[in-house]
Amino acid sequence: MKSFGYRAWLQPVAEGTKAQLGFLPKLAGLKGIASEEFVHGLDTRFGKKPSEDGDYTITLELAEKLPPEGYTLRGDLSGLTVSGGSEKGLLYGVYGLLSRLSLGEPVETMNVKEVPAVARRVLNHWDNADGSIERGYAGRSFFFKNGRIGYDLERLKDYARLLASVGINEISVNNVNVYPDSAQLITEEGLPDLAKVAEVFRPFGIRIIVAVHFDSPAILGGLETSDPTVPAVAKYWEDAAKRVYKHIPDLAGFLMKADSEFRSGPAALGLTQDAGANVIAKALEPFGGTIYWRCFIYNCKQDWRDKTIDRPKAAYNEFFPLDGKFAPNVILQVKHGPSDFQVREPNSPLLGAMTQTPQGLEFQISQEYTGQQIDLYATAVQWEEILDTPVTESCMTRDLVGREVTAMVAVSNTGNDDNWTGHLLAQANLYAFGRLAWNPALSAEQLMRDWVALTFGTDPAIVEPIANMLLESRWVYEKYNSPLGLGWMVNISHHYGPSPEGYEYMKWGTYHRATHTAIGVDRTTHGTEYTAQYHHYVRDLYENKKTCPEKLLLFFHRLPYNYKLKSGQTLLQYIYDTHFEGVEDVKRFIATWETLNGKIPQEAYEAVRDRLTRQLENAREWRDVINNYFYRLSGIADEKGRKIYA
Repeated sequence: MKSFGYRAWLQPVAEGTKAQLGFLPKLAGLKGIASEEFVHGLDTRFGKKPSEDGDYTITLELAEKLPPEGYTLRGDLSGLTVSGGSEKGLLYGVYGLLSRLSLGEPVETMNVKEVPAVARRVLNHWDNADGSIERGYAGRSFFFKNGRIGYDLERLKDYARLLASVGINEISVNNVNVYPDSAQLITEEGLPDLAKVAEVFRPFGIRIIVAVHFDSPAILGGLETSDPTVPAVAKYWEDAAKRVYKHIPDLAGFLMKADSEFRSGPAALGLTQDAGANVIAKALEPFGGTIYWRCFIYNCKQDWRDKTIDRPKAAYNEFFPLDGKFAPNVILQVKHGPSDFQVREPNSPLLGAMTQTPQGLEFQISQEYTGQQIDLYATAVQWEEILDTPVTESCMTRDLVGREVTAMVAVSNTGNDDNWTGHLLAQANLYAFGRLAWNPALSAEQLMRDWVALTFGTDPAIVEPIANMLLESRWVYEKYNSPLGLGWMVNISHHYGPSPEGYEYMKWGTYHRATHTAIGVDRTTHGTEYTAQYHHYVRDLYENKKTCPEKLLLFFHRLPYNYKLKSGQTLLQYIYDTHFEGVEDVKRFIATWETLNGKIPQEAYEAVRDRLTRQLENAREWRDVINNYFYRLSGIADEKGRKIYA
């Protein structure tokens, strides 16, 4: 028997909501996957089946006037019509209708039109062929087993339904850090199994992407080089594309990580990134395929002694000069920040700078640096902040979506745990990404409240406390984590728990350079000149300590511990205060959660209670280690006299 968490936001509706479906539906119109999913949804969510004797008609139809993935819902007292611009649009319309019914919206007054903001709404899975998942916090892979594709058909279909219900339409199944065994996916030996995965997802409007290895021409093709300027290498990629599309005609394309973290790529051969991307793009172009080329590129052999090197500058320096030089079917996949999915960092200066090159805005649902699906952290709150960040004086990041940003991409947080995401409440992050990719204007508050209501029912006594916990969780985690945009004060390798100097003398270039008097990196035009990569309006905001957002202050500026913040606190006292507050906030989360005992399924209550208990242990560790670290460095005591373990 499946656990409560297995159905995620597609739960049977609570008793109070069932009354909203006060009719017996009669299904009319087009037959196919949309009608099948409507019947399935009515049964599993409401315990009803369409009947010829129904008293309210739901009609499914195609409408040429709509974009292919768009849909409308038009209801009155006699019936409701779901119109889609294609079968895929109709499917999205059915899911939209079922969700609205679950939330208690009356059908007779529905008047809805939905069109996705971007054509490509993508999940990157980081699954390895041996069944492990890189940065996976919810069990093992449900795509791979024992070195090859291996899956449970029912689970895979249920996963496809979950993703389609929030609008995801492309997924890469293998790790972007491609190892030789998963590189085999594009061979004649690997493709038949991958094609079977594509068959499962295809009816749900989801296309497959394959992460490929830059050195595939040598690893798989037997060539002496993978240099893209060599004709034999270009021929290898042409043959590979033909082979893959023979097995999977609707493949969305390839995903490539090159020249980063000891991986080969064009730069290692003295070439620019367009030289590598365009050769593969040309091979994919006859089949309508796209190459997603990640911009997470930096020199990972840095010397901490050399203060002229600043890792966040790397992606812009590498790619901005190449704007307009990439083939039309190249999408540059840009991490939202210049570091690496930190708790707090500025937006990447590449966003908005490259006006002639399609980009994919990459988020991380998997909580690598934000609690690893143990600590509560609603990524939607962070994403809303990212989208609300200015690019120029008249343009926000969300304004780029549908323009330069032609794809919304995220690293998945799913595994074979019965509830998919390890922490039950982490399902909210997967749900939020799909809906935000569809409509980036949605607020984190609406997304969290909808997810809670769809999962636990619409009773305000349940929705309000859980939604409020989620909405607070990003700031609570930040309080006891790295302060004011520092980042990277984590245990090296596994990235959970505090280690103030874990990366400080390492090759990875992630330094805070704390001394007994000051901390932070001067990234202004008087320091590493990182701020010069931004539009002058944003540059000027970050340059000035008085206008720089305080939560990013130590990312951009080096400051003494006695620097006064706008609150009147010194910088060091702010660090002490927030770390003590963070622990108390987690205690408050636990107390809030305990009020739900008996109001939600017991297995859900106990599972989340366990995660919150583990989070409290982590928060205490962060508080004591970080406060101790700065007290030892500075010799300045907490002005409130609280316990710091000297």
